[in-house]
Amino acid sequence: MSKHLLSIEDLDREGIERILERAQSFAEVSGREIKKVPALKGRTVVNLFYEASTRTSSSFELAATRLSADVISVRAAGSSIEKGESLRDTIQTLTAYEPAAIVIRSPHAGAAASVAAWTDAAVVNAGDGKHEHPTQALLDVFTLRQRLGSLDGLRIWIVGDVLHSRVARSDISAFQKMGASVTVAGPPTLLPRGIEALGCAATPTLERLPEADVVYVLRMQHERMQEAFVPSLGEYTARYQINATRLRPGQLVMHPGPVNRGVELDGDVIDSDASLIGEQVRAGVAVRMAVLYELLVGASALAAVA
Repeated sequence: MSKHLLSIEDLDREGIERILERAQSFAEVSGREIKKVPALKGRTVVNLFYEASTRTSSSFELAATRLSADVISVRAAGSSIEKGESLRDTIQTLTAYEPAAIVIRSPHAGAAASVAAWTDAAVVNAGDGKHEHPTQALLDVFTLRQRLGSLDGLRIWIVGDVLHSRVARSDISAFQKMGASVTVAGPPTLLPRGIEALGCAATPTLERLPEADVVYVLRMQHERMQEAFVPSLGEYTARYQINATRLRPGQLVMHPGPVNRGVELDGDVIDSDASLIGEQVRAGVAVRMAVLYELLVGASALAAVA
């Protein structure tokens, strides 16, 4: 069993399925009047977030709380991090609390792997720069399995700012491990060079979008952009916004959030029956409960791929 979840590559299909089965059981617990289980009672989970987050941070906090863990949440703003404390020194400070797990989000690729080398705690990557976001990929797979039963043979299009998206990288791998085919689409400037090496197809237009069973929309990540990647937001919206005119009946729409309503995704689509966005958010708690449980309690869940 791998001690950490740093990348979706830490999991094979069997490992993903085990986590999703565990998540299903926790989703059923969440439907009860008393939603807590004592699995992590007496253990501490640290949530260390160097970037703004709503869905990921709150769902990890709720997941740990529902497993009866003690939770310490640290944000960069208002902490010693803001005074210039290094990541390594912050980890040494937090290690004094003897955490069972550290959940970290950082703007720097590889930060979670560094933390794993500095602590005896299990480390969960909650997003590191443009690199990966493995628990988002797991909850996306869980959401699709809940709706469709299986991803085998599914055609998934990921549309938008693929270049700056850690979600895209994790999802491409997870979707393919579960039997789906993946196409990425967006402006040529926002499609990473050589991304086809990951096993997906790439296209600069939405002409073949009707082929997709699922359209996974990404936002423009302005906070990671150091230059202009599209002529204007208006032109991007005109060419790449997912709206009712571009969707055929039966297609499902996903988005990792936060959504720039009216930019990459039309408001009517967000609020339509085609949207799985609310289901993705709800899946987050159960899936993150499952990840923490399997790392700290379960056996052979996170089988590293040789």
